Amino acid sequence: MSMAGNLRKVAGLDKVGSLRKVARLARRRPRVDLSHPARSPLGSSVVNCVTYRDGARVQEKGDLVDVVQRVRKRGAGFVWLGLHEPTDQEFAGIAELFALHPLAVEDAVEAHQRPKLERYDETLFAVFKTVCYVEHEKLTATSEVVNTGEIMVFVGQDFVITVRHGRHGSLGPLREELESNPEQLAKGPAAVLHAIADHVVDDYLSVTDSVQEDIDEVETDVFAENGARADPGRIYQLKRELLELKRAVVPLSRPLEDLATLPIRVVEPEIQAYFRDVSDHLLRAKDQIAAFDELLNSILQAHLAQVTVAQNEDMRKITAWAAIVAVPTMVCGVYGMNFDYMPELRWTFGYPLVIAVISVACVVLYRGFRRNGWL
Repeated sequence: MSMAGNLRKVAGLDKVGSLRKVARLARRRPRVDLSHPARSPLGSSVVNCVTYRDGARVQEKGDLVDVVQRVRKRGAGFVWLGLHEPTDQEFAGIAELFALHPLAVEDAVEAHQRPKLERYDETLFAVFKTVCYVEHEKLTATSEVVNTGEIMVFVGQDFVITVRHGRHGSLGPLREELESNPEQLAKGPAAVLHAIADHVVDDYLSVTDSVQEDIDEVETDVFAENGARADPGRIYQLKRELLELKRAVVPLSRPLEDLATLPIRVVEPEIQAYFRDVSDHLLRAKDQIAAFDELLNSILQAHLAQVTVAQNEDMRKITAWAAIVAVPTMVCGVYGMNFDYMPELRWTFGYPLVIAVISVACVVLYRGFRRNGWL
């Protein structure tokens, strides 16, 4: 049975010494193909487990303990173990085998962590927030624009353990891309860490480009002829989704800076230059997000100003018509009083004269309001 197939039971052990016993029991069950990088069988948190030596994939026999022992005995190569949302029980045996710190294990299992970089003795623990753009036909006040997940990475001298949370951010294509570049993969576990960081930051840039299109759409609607009637909920929704993206991108600056500048045993100086490149890409994403935030604030202020102007125009129209209507109301009110002695009450042309006076006064007021832009 393949090494990755045995991991379905290895992940749930508390004692490393019993790994071989479970592996023998697992041989009685149907085999699950884990050879494809993006394949994750039902009921198992193990996505893949592969050994690399000199930048090439190595087929190893035996269970995980045997493989790790052989890698450490040779002093060359490393094991890359990929997991997806493991439970405490599934991760316990792996944590003991690789001597992972309990605090890092707790963070990896529970997720919902800020992007960070921590060192525990000989092991490096990094947390990355993954993002993806949620496609939608039309942006509404309830549209989901950005979906987030997490990738936790344990890096040692001879192993890389990736723990992924969320429905997106599969590392299968990344693994295949790395395997097609043996020279880079031969640089060891730090090269895998760099590839993951670069992959995550590239997704940031891709998402910001997609969000730019939504912002352009909202901006066009706001500054259209009937922009005052645009739904402000769309702007607020974009700002909320942009805040979610900001929480993923901004805190990653410090970890990448540490990886690029600080002396870290598991990260060779040659690899640190690559992390500086990733840091530059992250800075571009941060600048875009900051610009988007300011632009959305400007769009929102412009929309509120348009609403205020529209309301003022409506009030001016209402006031103008009220002034015009006030003239006949006043005249009719005067002649509606029940007095016997009033001018023109018994005059033959009294009624036509009053109607003419009302009409002329209303026309004069209407033309005056039209000339001043009130109507």
